[in-house]
Amino acid sequence: MTSSELWTRATADRYDAEEGERSSAAFLGPTLAFLADLAGDGRALEFAIGTGRVGVPLRERGVPVAGIELSEHMAAVLRRKVDEETLPVTIGDMATTVVPGDFTLVYLVYNTITNLLTQDEQVECFRNAARHLTPGGRFVIELGVPPLRFLPPGQVAVPFDVSERHLGFDTFDLVEQILVSHHFTRESDGHGDSDSDRYRRDSSRHRYAWPAELDLMARLAGLELERRVADWSGEPFTEDSAKHISVWRKPSP
Repeated sequence: MTSSELWTRATADRYDAEEGERSSAAFLGPTLAFLADLAGDGRALEFAIGTGRVGVPLRERGVPVAGIELSEHMAAVLRRKVDEETLPVTIGDMATTVVPGDFTLVYLVYNTITNLLTQDEQVECFRNAARHLTPGGRFVIELGVPPLRFLPPGQVAVPFDVSERHLGFDTFDLVEQILVSHHFTRESDGHGDSDSDRYRRDSSRHRYAWPAELDLMARLAGLELERRVADWSGEPFTEDSAKHISVWRKPSP
């Protein structure tokens, strides 16, 4: 049984609208180019494919894509965009679910490995990726660097978005390595009077991990770090980087 929290139908139905900017061609361009280059002439497998924000346009670029998704509601939204034959999706957790065939690329985007709330499950996720990869294949993760440098003594919360329509902040359990993302999203009542708008509150739990910890998980799965960059455009990863794109390779015999 996975520890991941299950996305509901309501969350799935509004996900694409709330992530509209991250779904644009301009935003996704570097991501798709990065992944397509690593996939080469092979197949790609997306763990936690969700509504297909990345998987669907990657398939449209000519890369054969399959997906694993825990939430049937998220997968149902994806299915409105593309049929099963074009982009097959298996319902299950990304730590243990196995799909047929071999892949030159397995990838996880947008912090989704943190949906696994225990270290053991995150280790199994790496092993599951290695299980699906052909020799020489790559496992790619996009993940934020835990912003603990912003926590002065006695403070447990860090804001990550303060905008007109949304307030977001993370709170941290430093012992269990768990963060909770809190979201307050402004919803209009339809009358054009902002004073009568209300805020919807959502929260989700995540297990954060440092790059070095992920490298050890990769070694346990028989994978080797190939490169780490700060973004999909390939900017260098530094001590000030807010996130990283890490690529591990399955050695050839």
